[in-house]
Parts: sequence; structure tokens; C-alpha cells
Amino acid sequence: MRLTACTEEAHSGAILAILNEAIVNSTALYDYKPRTPENMVTWFATKRAGGFPVIGAVDDNGKLLGFASYGTFRAFPAYKYTVEHSVYVDAAHRGEGLGRTLMEAIVAEAIAREVHVMVGAIDASNAGSIALHERLGFTHSGTVLQAGFKFGRWLDVAFYQRILATPLNPVDG
Repeated sequence: MRLTACTEEAHSGAILAILNEAIVNSTALYDYKPRTPENMVTWFATKRAGGFPVIGAVDDNGKLLGFASYGTFRAFPAYKYTVEHSVYVDAAHRGEGLGRTLMEAIVAEAIAREVHVMVGAIDASNAGSIALHERLGFTHSGTVLQAGFKFGRWLDVAFYQRILATPLNPVDG
């Protein structure tokens, strides 16, 4: 396994498959319907426009096993040093340590790009993701009860954050 910068051309289909599996079978994403290839065009365009990384874990044959990224936390200028991240691993490769590897890589990328706060919005019943975040120094910063409704039940979303030492010289504006 190796890490790589994901591109739309090489990885869009595999990212779409991973996201759609999570949409259909879990509460990792609070979407109802699988996404389309057209959605991925917009997704990658948004990542490029914001300068946001997409890091993938690929096997020796170049097959994408999982990915991590981040994007805008909230669309107000004073949040410019805060991002919301996500990490998804192909269902066939969960439990192999890829989530941790991808999270460590996306945190390192955030530090290199002078992010100050990383936020993860995690379904409160996702004990595995919560434990991973806690092992990586993220702390619980609040839970919004009944924030979503999927699979016939209310879902609570827990927010986990990690404060990074960057940037060294933050500026207003």
C-alpha cells in the first residue's frame, strides 16, 4: 500500500464507489441517494478551487483502498484556518489500519498548509471512527442530537476537533 494524491481522472470512479457504499449501507454519510459521476466532477472542482487535498491509499496494482480529504468548515472568512475533514475506506479493507494511515496523512497535509483546526462530524454511533479520532488527538467538542434522519431513525452527529500549532502568524482578512 502507498499513499498518493488522488486525481479526478484516475480516482473519481473508485471514490464514487466508496462514497456510494457508505451512503447505501451506513450512517457515515447523511445522504439518501447514491451520487452520480456528475457529482464527482463538481466534488473535484470544489477541491481544486479551494486548494484542498485528496489523499488516497492504493494497492500495488493502483486500486484505491480509501481516501481522506478536507474542505471548507463554514463559508465565512474568519473560519479560513478551520477545515472539516473526512476519511473513507473501501468496505473490503476496513480494519487494516488504512483509516489511521489516511488520517495521519491528512493531518500532516493540514499542518503543511497552515490549518489551525480540523473538525470531524461523525455519526455518534460510529464507535470505530470516534476511537480512531481520539487515538489521533481529537477531542469531543459537542454533539447535535437528532441532527439527521436516515434508515427510519434520528441520528446524532458528534463533532471532534484537533487544534494544530499552525499557522505561526495568523492574520485577519
